[in-house]
Amino acid sequence: MLGTILDVIFIAMTLLALAVVEEENLVSALVKYSLLSLLFILALFELNAPDVALSAIVVGAVVIGIFVFTIEEVSR
Repeated sequence: MLGTILDVIFIAMTLLALAVVEEENLVSALVKYSLLSLLFILALFELNAPDVALSAIVVGAVVIGIFVFTIEEVSR
């Protein structure tokens, strides 16, 4: 059962990664990137790596915050 869940997560991650790269709207790309990060963290928890998942949460929050600040500054 675990293999099936991870397969679905990995396929969804691949599709979201392609959607992020192809997106022209920066805010929409950021939302898709956030969902991609969430799926990555879920995959890490499923692989029994909670310490790595917690580190990914912190790094992801910082990166998303920087992206939000940058998008706001560029749009002015």
